[in-house]
Amino acid sequence: MTSPVSAPALSDVLFASAGCLRDVLDGRSLTESLAGVPENLRAPVQSISFYTMRQLATGQALSGLLLEKKAPNRLFESLLQVSLCLLAVDPAQATGTGRHIPVYDGHTVVNQAVRAAEKHKKTASFKGLLNACLRNFLRNKESLMQQVAVRSDVKWGFPKWWIRQIRQAYPDQWQQILASASTPGPMSLRVNTRQISREAFCQVLNEHQIAYQVTGHAGLMLEQALPVTHIPGFEQGWWSVQDVGAQLAGEIVPLHDGMRVLDACAAPGGKTAHLLEQADLDMTVLDIDNHRLARVTENLARLKLDGPHVLCVAADAADTEQWWDGVPFDLVLADVPCTASGIVRRHPDIKWLRREEDVGKTAALQRTIVQALWKTVAPGGYLLYVTCSVFPPEGQEQARYMEMSLPDAERLGAPGQILPVAEQEGTVAPHDGFYYALFRKQQVPAHE
Repeated sequence: MTSPVSAPALSDVLFASAGCLRDVLDGRSLTESLAGVPENLRAPVQSISFYTMRQLATGQALSGLLLEKKAPNRLFESLLQVSLCLLAVDPAQATGTGRHIPVYDGHTVVNQAVRAAEKHKKTASFKGLLNACLRNFLRNKESLMQQVAVRSDVKWGFPKWWIRQIRQAYPDQWQQILASASTPGPMSLRVNTRQISREAFCQVLNEHQIAYQVTGHAGLMLEQALPVTHIPGFEQGWWSVQDVGAQLAGEIVPLHDGMRVLDACAAPGGKTAHLLEQADLDMTVLDIDNHRLARVTENLARLKLDGPHVLCVAADAADTEQWWDGVPFDLVLADVPCTASGIVRRHPDIKWLRREEDVGKTAALQRTIVQALWKTVAPGGYLLYVTCSVFPPEGQEQARYMEMSLPDAERLGAPGQILPVAEQEGTVAPHDGFYYALFRKQQVPAHE
């Protein structure tokens, strides 16, 4: 008989979470940082880290009040801020919200944070300071929370520049957009209709008592998120996890068997797979990152969509001489790099990884990529421009620029800006934030 695995010490979890926070503030994604956390710590560290990313403005504001001077070092500051985010939780508000809020006894957090500080030479000599700050907060929690609550970044949980841009762009909806990020998005699936019909898969879910709602052409939104191993059919390639908003890419483009299609900037391959599920295509899959491209290959193999008709190439989409054979494409999917501001509720570290100047930089990069890709579109062919952003320079402003600057471009109907806002107050938005613009390259008549 095997002995049960004991839960990891909270001190170890707090220290690892502080390391993840430090990584994010140094420009590393939370996903990358969590991959380096020991497996026995990963689940609780992920829970605390995701919550900290959503509440970091509160932790930063409180640490500024509690420290009389600048923090002795960045690791200490991260440990203090993670601990303050946990101590600031109101257990009454956390109950029944479905927001995955980690709740711990206040004095336990203080004691375990001090133990965590003892684990590293950069923090050990400052454990007394950490203890004093945290106990000061517990004694004066109500007044300290009132002091920071008036700050806009604390109220909304975003950097001030982000709040300003969203407020300017969406004067009537900015509060809904920011508030939506406080709750994780729903888990949505896209049924691989090459392997199973949606109706048949729904019957399987019914048999396993998994509740869902039908969305779009092939989508399902689960009422409760589950590990993929708890949902039947994953290994068989019956479905993929994909946001409802992302599934629109495969629903609005004109597809038919035999089309020559390019998915530029394709990783992790959800949109690639969706196109291949709907028609027999001559597909070129492009991504600049070899490791990310490997994920596309793995996903296509699981879904049984790989084969000689699919060519995966690691290359810069803007450098067409590096990868294009000169044969034009009937359809180009330009899911270009962006700030990812539309998916921040699923990846809350994004708001701390980005800087205000990044919006202009990514918009300039997008133009470079799309201008290069437009040359590869066949006359009469299509280009679908997609970003998972809510910033206008990466959406409507970009689409207007393309409409004016791309030779022989005709703009067609497309969803445009999709905002991550709930359809009814008190509910979770069914989709993330995306922008879609569809262009057709007009056929220039031959000269007589």
